[in-house]
Amino acid sequence: MKHRLFNAAVAAASLAAFSTMAAAQEYTIGLSNGWVGSEWRTQMIDEAVAAAEAWEAHGVTVNTQIQSATVDVQGQIAHVRNFINQGVDAIIINPNSPTAFDPIFAQAKAKGILVISTDAEVSSKDAIYVGIDQKGWAMQSAKWLAETLNGEGKVVAINGVAGHPANQMRVSGYQEVFAGYPGIEIVNESNANWDQAQGQSTMRTLLATYPELDGVWVQDGMADGAWKAITDAGRTELAATGEIRKDFLDKWVAQGYKSGASVNPPGVMASALNVAVHRLMGKEFKDGIFEGVYGNAIYLPIPFIDNDNLEEVHGTTEGKPGHYSVTSSLSIEEAAQFFQ
Repeated sequence: MKHRLFNAAVAAASLAAFSTMAAAQEYTIGLSNGWVGSEWRTQMIDEAVAAAEAWEAHGVTVNTQIQSATVDVQGQIAHVRNFINQGVDAIIINPNSPTAFDPIFAQAKAKGILVISTDAEVSSKDAIYVGIDQKGWAMQSAKWLAETLNGEGKVVAINGVAGHPANQMRVSGYQEVFAGYPGIEIVNESNANWDQAQGQSTMRTLLATYPELDGVWVQDGMADGAWKAITDAGRTELAATGEIRKDFLDKWVAQGYKSGASVNPPGVMASALNVAVHRLMGKEFKDGIFEGVYGNAIYLPIPFIDNDNLEEVHGTTEGKPGHYSVTSSLSIEEAAQFFQ
């Protein structure tokens, strides 16, 4: 599902301008992924590599160096240090902490290396962020749930990895939305670590503990598991947020779930890579494009799936494997629009 953000004629003119500049240039970009617990992350890396390869048609060679492993914060700092030692031109990171990378990012900048985080924002003044607003992602789906329940009911929340920057922003988002609905009561908030099996077992326990439950706000990576528990308990009348994976969409269509899902596209790293290449080509960012809690974020649109557009979105996944996630990314032309 491709969401075009800019006027095609403007994008085409911009493409012609940068194609002339791009001739015979070559860059190396390091990609750091500090958690490999889902196919979403694998798709994220694959889409970024494909985006790098697409630059070849514009006379730019983009080489990628990939470090993808489940590591703690220190392990991911080692990823960045390795990239610095390799002399890459840019580093794109899906970070395990919002603040812990500040010193190593400063070292990268001192070496003339561009640093971009994606999927989770970072506080470093030496990096920028390209991705969705994770707080906005949560607010969108929380609003859907509250309005589906007509502003009344008992709800539970199932969250990801405690302390992870994206998770923290998502929690802040749904809490803010539900606070605006006096009739919504959050009776429990649990963590299931973006793991489907944990999501299922957590949901099973919550259903037994709160038999009068009305709604479930659950993050992607666990929603399919939560819905399995809901279905097994015969509680499909519940309103609960869902997934953007094809296998979940298949079940959503077949079983008529009352669900809604904000899309965090795996293409965010591809978007960040396209922004990075334009910057490496010497372009300057336009004034006023950065926002976010740290003032360094370029936010991407957040598509939403509910029963109104489910059939359309589901159709875009035809022929894809079950683990495929609905995605979108900035094209080369679209990424150019952030620059002077």
